[in-house]
Amino acid sequence: MRYLKLVRVYVALEKTSKRLEKTYIISEFLKQVPKSDLKDVINLLQGRVFAPWDERKLGMSSRLLIKVIANATGNSTSNIESMWNRKGDLGLVTEELMENKKQKTLFSTSLSVQKVVDNISKLAEMEGEGTVHRKVGLISELLSGASKEEAKFIVRTVLEDLRTGVGDGTIRDSLVWTFDPKIVKEIFDFENELKPVKKLTKEKREEYNILLGKVQSAFDVATDFGLIAEIMKEKGFEGLKGTKMTVGKPIKVMLYPKAKNFEDAFETVGRPAAIEPKIDGFRMQIHRSGEEVKLFTRRLEEVTKQFPDVVNVVMNNVRSKDFILDCEILGIDKKTKRAIPFQNISQRIKRKYDIEKMSKTLPVVINIFDIVELNGENLLQVPLEERRKKLKAIVKNEKFKIELIEQIITSDVKKAEKYYQDCLAKGHEGVMVKNLQGIYKPGSRVGYGMKMKPVMESLDLVIVKAEWGEGKRVKWLSSFTLACRDRDKLLEMGKVGTGIKEKSEEGVSFSELTLELKKMIIDDKGKEVTVKPRLVVEVNYEEIQKSTSYNSGYALRFPRVIRLRYDRGVKDISTLNEVEKIYNEQKKV
Repeated sequence: MRYLKLVRVYVALEKTSKRLEKTYIISEFLKQVPKSDLKDVINLLQGRVFAPWDERKLGMSSRLLIKVIANATGNSTSNIESMWNRKGDLGLVTEELMENKKQKTLFSTSLSVQKVVDNISKLAEMEGEGTVHRKVGLISELLSGASKEEAKFIVRTVLEDLRTGVGDGTIRDSLVWTFDPKIVKEIFDFENELKPVKKLTKEKREEYNILLGKVQSAFDVATDFGLIAEIMKEKGFEGLKGTKMTVGKPIKVMLYPKAKNFEDAFETVGRPAAIEPKIDGFRMQIHRSGEEVKLFTRRLEEVTKQFPDVVNVVMNNVRSKDFILDCEILGIDKKTKRAIPFQNISQRIKRKYDIEKMSKTLPVVINIFDIVELNGENLLQVPLEERRKKLKAIVKNEKFKIELIEQIITSDVKKAEKYYQDCLAKGHEGVMVKNLQGIYKPGSRVGYGMKMKPVMESLDLVIVKAEWGEGKRVKWLSSFTLACRDRDKLLEMGKVGTGIKEKSEEGVSFSELTLELKKMIIDDKGKEVTVKPRLVVEVNYEEIQKSTSYNSGYALRFPRVIRLRYDRGVKDISTLNEVEKIYNEQKKV
């Protein structure tokens, strides 16, 4: 398939902010895509060439890409940098320069989707001497034969910053629209701006939601919409039943909503319930196949190399060679053996050097609380109490290294309250209350478990803008605009500048935030910079207020940064629905 056909879709997506229109545009296009290109097209629609769980990195910086653009257009790097500062988008810069390019390539050929994917994918494979030259050559080759629109989106894809507003939800809905257009036409009024029909039966809406659920469930297990699209192309919705977990390939973890109190928790999960400590660590999936162990964060990022100590403990203390475990990794003080703040241990996620040394100075204990695969058996539909028995049979506890999470089973609110207070006294965040018959539902906040915490629910928000400081903070970014998520959109809900330290050893520091965000700057206007929405922070606040100043409709009163969440991505941040729920609950207090 010609790459230009996909580029025309990108252009159409840029012109609308309406999610239904984006869904329609993508679904109409996917109907034309041959199966051989389908997987690549799905990834490219989301601005990448690899599946989300794939650990390969392109390793192409903006500065290196400027050299490529200079090479392809005959412009100086200084001129390109100047244009970049004005436009804040290297894709737009490339488009303009390609349009004004004086010397056209004599024998340019039309680019295919396969060619674009092949060249960009090779960036991740290159190492050693001459790497920079070869990377420049690969992308220069694409740009030399590209139209101005193709060049714009090639550059954005390499930077993984497509800017078309297409997220997982839009792709999921598009697949339903593509492979069951009949039901879509019964639900949405295509004659009236794609609005839902006025008279819609409950049964028809449920039928549509079931189809969405089938695609979502398949994605939660496969974490690869490209693969799902291929299955649906060949076998339709029925083929999704065969979507399987693969050891070594992460799945979406199960998430839990916050309970108001134990009566609320028991009403949701039933009696009796299992109650476990809520550990203040970071979520990790542990996969083992034979002699290979892989570790993944909840955002599907592989961190095996950063935790060799965890790999060794798992190899020695879990009596199986085929499993997927769900756990929390908790940092412990080497001398006192007490838990240390998450912020300290999260440094290991981004560590590339001195890993062995850090594993000794910042040791961790593995707290295992669930299992979803064992010896080839999919355990997602197996009740919690049965999964717990399987864990007991294979996990050999070793204090301060690996432990099966503590658990009590009770129907009594008073016993639950006492256990909750005991957990808080030990330094835990609170407790988890779980349905004993509950299945494991990846990616869903459903009625199989709830969490109890003593404080107002903190929010995980992504930084989208920042401002350079003044006085002694003039070299640092010191005021940060935060956003929540509404489906595929990011909505601002205020700024934060407190809770951040001047010395890194004291916690989240201005220097650490500045160092991370400088890599993500996409626009610079005076003191304010706009950044790629990638850095997630956990924030406490006094209350949530209604606000007309921010497009979310809400603002945080006295927000305070608790910690950076390197283990979470923009898809994991708090949603507008969650913000509204907290706002409504606080009014009742």
